[in-house]
Amino acid sequence: MEVTTIKVIKAHKIRLHPTAEQEEYLRRACGTRRFIFNWGLAEWQRQYQAGEQPAAFALKKQFNAIRGSEFPWTYEVTKCVVEGAFDDLGNAFRNFFAKRAKYPQFKKKGRSQESFYLANDKFTVGDHWVQVPLLGEFLVRQREAKGEPITKRTRMKRNLGKVNLAEKLRFSGKIMGATIRQEAGWWFLSVQVEVVSAQTPVDGPPVGIDAGFMRLATLSDDTRFENQKPLRHLLAQVRCLNKQLARRQKGSKNREKTKRKLARLHYRIRCLRDDLLHKVSYYVTERYGFIGLESLNVRGMFQNRKRALSASDASLGKLAYYIETKAQAHGTKVQRVGRFFPSTKRCHRCHHVREIDERERIYICFNSACGWVGDRDLNAALNILEEALRLASLTVQ
Repeated sequence: MEVTTIKVIKAHKIRLHPTAEQEEYLRRACGTRRFIFNWGLAEWQRQYQAGEQPAAFALKKQFNAIRGSEFPWTYEVTKCVVEGAFDDLGNAFRNFFAKRAKYPQFKKKGRSQESFYLANDKFTVGDHWVQVPLLGEFLVRQREAKGEPITKRTRMKRNLGKVNLAEKLRFSGKIMGATIRQEAGWWFLSVQVEVVSAQTPVDGPPVGIDAGFMRLATLSDDTRFENQKPLRHLLAQVRCLNKQLARRQKGSKNREKTKRKLARLHYRIRCLRDDLLHKVSYYVTERYGFIGLESLNVRGMFQNRKRALSASDASLGKLAYYIETKAQAHGTKVQRVGRFFPSTKRCHRCHHVREIDERERIYICFNSACGWVGDRDLNAALNILEEALRLASLTVQ
């Protein structure tokens, strides 16, 4: 079996344990990034209304020209914050023009994602620590302002600039960059590393996958993965905390505590869901040499008020994304089947098509010459496998 090597970028998300002083710097960096993004968006709109053609790179040069005179406080944090803010602005408009996202909106404190970017040559990751740029200098200046005596300034800046990590960096390779963000009251470091991976082909049979809400995934060999529905199981706790949050007085400490509890509950729900999706995608990509998937209208599911909760709880789009990314490590072919292909309505034996109600869990073929009876999702998975193999053969030809 031929084994090839490929370069892939993997991310390792590690929890940070900053001190109270260090957390103040992280919050300031996030606030600076938010301010610069809003400044760039406002200037973009002003130039566009004036008939000009704004660009993120030109706006960054314009901001750096007036930064020292109008915004000198932005020098208290690393310059990666400025570069990352304008990169985010450029990506936001590129996604808007490509119709992948809505028009960029101004970021509001407390409602937007608190994060900032670090370039690969501006930070160092060690054994359970990360050296954040300008963090040590910021803390030393604060202590000087309080009148504390400073001795061995260089060593103190180096020690104060190290933030503890919950674990070691899992991957070894070229570090491409990192992002520090706050989620549910906790701080995380996400490091992107370019690693050389061995692309080992999987010597396994082909498989078709039917994904749904009642059952997360049904494979064409009758392997079934039930939907654990973490959001529905914890929905009572979510509603209870939402009621508590509505009763708290705005600006009070109790409101912030309840808000943090709610955020951490949602974070737990997301972790439970991602754990299941990763396990299912790993199982599929490690055992099958060809994978057939159905293209689903996930955005349309969220627009349906009767299916929005189930769609967000199942995350079928993320499941397909995980399968495709993990299949790349083995060079496994993943063939998509069009969303209008009647995988559920068609009998996989005689190809007879009939209408079927959503509540019917057993498929009965109305063709008198066939009369196949079996699981509805299994029938769909077999149809998806057959159509995916047909499309793949056309692609090869």
